[in-house]
Amino acid sequence: MLNPNLDEIQLNKEEYQTYSRHIILPEVGLEGQKKLKAASVLCIGTGGLGSPLLLYLAAAGIGRIGIVDFDIVDKSNLQRQIIHGTEWVGKPKIESAKDRILGINPHCQVDLYNTALSSANALEIMEPYDIVVDGTDNFPTRYLTNDACVLLNKPNVYGSIFRFEGQATVFNYQGGPNYRDLYPEPPPPGMVPSCAEGGVLGVLCGIIGTIQATEAIKIILGAESTLSGRLLLYNAWNMSFRELKLRPNPERPVIEKLIDYDQFCGIPQAKEAEANMSVAEMSVTELKQLLDSGADDFVLLDVRNPNEYQIAKIPGSVLIPLGDIEDGSGIEKVKELTNGHRLIAHCKLGGRSAKALAILKDAGIEGTNVKGGIKAWSQEVDSNVPEY
Repeated sequence: MLNPNLDEIQLNKEEYQTYSRHIILPEVGLEGQKKLKAASVLCIGTGGLGSPLLLYLAAAGIGRIGIVDFDIVDKSNLQRQIIHGTEWVGKPKIESAKDRILGINPHCQVDLYNTALSSANALEIMEPYDIVVDGTDNFPTRYLTNDACVLLNKPNVYGSIFRFEGQATVFNYQGGPNYRDLYPEPPPPGMVPSCAEGGVLGVLCGIIGTIQATEAIKIILGAESTLSGRLLLYNAWNMSFRELKLRPNPERPVIEKLIDYDQFCGIPQAKEAEANMSVAEMSVTELKQLLDSGADDFVLLDVRNPNEYQIAKIPGSVLIPLGDIEDGSGIEKVKELTNGHRLIAHCKLGGRSAKALAILKDAGIEGTNVKGGIKAWSQEVDSNVPEY
């Protein structure tokens, strides 16, 4: 609770020792530490942002932490999701996070929600908590988190990351702006690449996640200088910070209820458009049989980025990145390569190559997509090809 009866909150001898460096800070003191113990924070996601912020919320002495996530720990997570260890690979992230939180703060109550946040459950899950921290990585859940916080009148501590850049702010706090003031409308599906496609510097997540933890702690302590009304932008590669002012938009739509956020963000329409691309497909085992047959009447096109091609490649593939096909510079190269040959294309998972083939089809070049991409090749055909 943000305004607890502090006479009812007690610290034991062990807690005095643990939080001594907090308690001697005039801005925190014993009263502030009791506020932290009385507070409850819900974290949406235990990924790159959720990992560091959960660690520091637990270490700060937050009395109750809720975690919403339904994913399992993957090896590719460990580069940035530092709350998880190798022994938790293949197991639920929320269980891994709880284990680590209790290892830091055994006095913390940890609530687990092994589910996807949705319009059907968001209000019920968020209602018991003082603050919601958004550690998500997709637009539908960000809009859902925002709108639920507005309806429940709860602060929403926001962060996002991509490649070397991150942002953080506090939404819906003391009359300040909310997420829809920053992004009134979602971008078209697929316009913003995921971290799986674009990559992310691991320590960037730590910087933004700890900023989010700092803001949550400041709200609990009643600090005046929060990020409400300020969007903090950080570039890890340039090691630079800058700040933009945010103000509530008086013309923004009034949020009266939760909606279908996939629909709002155009996800079903994008899936339907993708299905209507009518691109022919083949499996990685079929591709392997074709390569083993010695056939030379086809071109195997790899549309990933050059740095991905350096990590892993299918023998005999030719690299022309999707970006070159999108801007038109690679189309002529594909025409030259496929002169008298059929085209087979792949990427990491199959999405980018399907997109490339749709563009090439409009240019008069038909092709076949490899389902599952090079990841499926590594899993089903050649385990010596690294997964990334």
